[in-house]
Order: sequence, then structure tokens, then C-alpha cells
Amino acid sequence: MSHAYPPNNAPLQDHARVAISLRMTSESQPPLKAVIIPVTAFQQNCTLLWCTKTMRGAFVDAGGDLDRLKDAAAQHGVTIEKLLVTHGHIDHCGGTGKLAGELGVPIEGPHRDDLFWIERLGQDGMSFGIAGQPFEPDRWLEEGDRVRVGELELEVRHCPGHTPGHVIFYHAPSKLALVGDVLFQGSIGRTDFPRGNLDDLIASITQRLWPLGPETAFVPGHGPMSTFGHERATNPFVGDRVVNA
Repeated sequence: MSHAYPPNNAPLQDHARVAISLRMTSESQPPLKAVIIPVTAFQQNCTLLWCTKTMRGAFVDAGGDLDRLKDAAAQHGVTIEKLLVTHGHIDHCGGTGKLAGELGVPIEGPHRDDLFWIERLGQDGMSFGIAGQPFEPDRWLEEGDRVRVGELELEVRHCPGHTPGHVIFYHAPSKLALVGDVLFQGSIGRTDFPRGNLDDLIASITQRLWPLGPETAFVPGHGPMSTFGHERATNPFVGDRVVNA
């Protein structure tokens, strides 16, 4: 099963549907389209996004099920030009190195502080029953970097906490963020893994996600989409009433 954006990737709050609908009426062809393809036994949200002008695209967090991912790109007529990675956990990037080799494309991300996670992908793969292959990204990403996909430009935010090198990708014209395991609908990322830190995670969400605006829709690493505004109003871990209490 996969979900498309726009207008909907997955169940959204009503105000998110409205925001996406308004953007669609303002331009006949949105600059970015995307589909979510859950992969691995963990149902990790791998996102296929592409530039509608050039039909060149990228996978974000190609954790596994590589044949399904390649089939999705072919179905939508997208030429993959790079692979993007939010963080080094096995379900998010176990298949990235293999797919990059098969497609002959570069890998960008995550932040270098997740190198230790990427180096143990083979070990973690055996532990979780997921094929994992260590790799060296062609480009490590830092706070404030820009990533190009076709003619799209994605902003990079370094958001440690779940892992020390976690990054997120944001496309301002679409008001769309791909946040990996930083934030979920109604929850936040775990911090009980090696070098996880709850204070860092809360700071990443409140200082680097919330400023992107309440209307911004986000694709989490697992589960349905939401908006930052909805999470600020309702999230029991990082909602405004909790953080400002």
C-alpha cells in the first residue's frame, strides 16, 4: 500500500487537507509530488518524492523491499537521481547502500554523528531479520545545508535526540517536511537507543520543527501524517501545553 501527496499521503487532520487543497488550486501542477511506501517488517515510511518539472526524484529512507521501491518509481515515471537518509537505523537505511549500487546514484545524509549506526547495519540486520549493508554517504549533511532533487530544493535541519545525527528535509513551497523518527502523530521518537537524548529531541522539535509553521504537513518515519499545528495542539509529549507548563 502506498499513499500519494498531494492531496493526501495518509489520514490527515481536516485542516491539513484544506491547506493541501488550497495549494493545489493555486497552481495547476505542484512542484513536488510524493508517495509513501511502507517497507520492512517495521512498516517504515520510505518516501518517493520527485520534481514534477523534470520527473527526477529521490527515495528518502530506503530501508528495504527494494524491488517494491523500484517498481514504484517506474509506475510514476520517475528517474531516481539520489538517495536521502534521515538517520542510521536499520529500518531507515538498511537497503540504501545496495540500492545506490544498483541504481548508480549518490547517497546524501544523514549527519556524520550517525556514522556508528551505519557501520553496524550488518550486525543490526542479523538481529532484526532485515538485510543491512554499511555504506559511506557521498555527502554528510549539516544544519542549514540544501539538497537538490531535479529543480526542487530541500532544506536540511539537524535534529538530534532520537539519534545524534538525525536530519530532516523540508520543502518550503509545498509546506512538507520529512522528519524520520523525530516526531509522530501523537508521539515522539524513542531516546533509549545509544546516544539518544530526550532533552535534545525536545529541543529539536520545538526549535527546528515548530518554526517551519503550523500548516506544515509532515511524513513521520512510521504511521500517518499530521501537521505541526495539530501536534502543537494535541501531542502529549511536545504540545504547547506540555512544553510551556
